[in-house]
This record gives sequence, structure tokens and C-alpha cells, in this order.
Amino acid sequence: MLSTVSALGAQNIGAGKVGRAQQTLRYALAMTFGFGITVSIFTQYAAYDIVALFTYDAAVIVAGEAYLQGYIFDCIFAGIHFCFSGYFCACGRSEISFLHNIASIVTARIPLVYLTSIWYPMTLFPMGLATAAGSLVSVVICIGAFLYLRGHGSPAFAKSDAAA
Repeated sequence: MLSTVSALGAQNIGAGKVGRAQQTLRYALAMTFGFGITVSIFTQYAAYDIVALFTYDAAVIVAGEAYLQGYIFDCIFAGIHFCFSGYFCACGRSEISFLHNIASIVTARIPLVYLTSIWYPMTLFPMGLATAAGSLVSVVICIGAFLYLRGHGSPAFAKSDAAA
């Protein structure tokens, strides 16, 4: 979706159709959010079998199941920040994509994974949640950046009800 939003967004922004570019972002967000929720729910019940596709080692399957049940929520959040990254690139603001990824790695992914490995040594579930938390940080930054740019008059972020 990142590439789709980037390509279609840039094409529409270049044609002066900001509303259509934003509509592309909205549709992509809806699709990735729906897909993420669906896969996350499915994986809560199928994690053991999914991990078992890759190994016969029972201990690895049990540990992998716990990790996957936490990590799978990243499907929801990553889809959202990927869509925003595509839109930022379409608007010529790719530095925002770089910055939100660096910020999430430094402030959430690395420290939280390290801490959960110490606090919860018997399960990988919290470690999976910690990685998803990194994407949640990216989502918050992306929404904030989008609203900030909208509020400061950037043309590609202007409020637009027209999709044509």
C-alpha cells in the first residue's frame, strides 16, 4: 500500500486533485486496517499451526506461538504507517517517513524488546507486543505530522471534501 498510495497520491497531487489523493489515502487506510484486524483475530487462534508450518520442534512452536500472538498486532499499525509514508513521499515529504521509523526504533522497539526480555523471560508474548508498540509510535507520529501539515497550510494536506 505504501507504493500504491505514493504513486496514485503523487499522480493526483501533480494533477491538482488533492482531494482524490487524500481519498486514496483514506481507502488504503481502511483496507489495511480491515486486513490487519482480520489477520490479527485469525492469528490468535491459528498461531500454533502457523508456526508449526516452519518447524517440528515443540518448544520452538510454543515460544513462536506466544510471540506471534503479540506481534501480529503490528499488521494493523504497520499498514497504517505505511499508508501515511506513501502519502508523505507523494507530497515530497519523505523525511517524515525516515524520522518516524527512526523514532519508533529508538523510543519503542529496541528499549521495549530489551525490557520485556528481562521482565518476562519465560514468554515471548510481551516481546511481540513491544514490536507492535513501535509501529503504534509511528502511527501517532504520522497522524500528528499529517494534522500539523494540514494546519499549517501545506497544499497537499489541505482539507478537501471533493474527490474529483
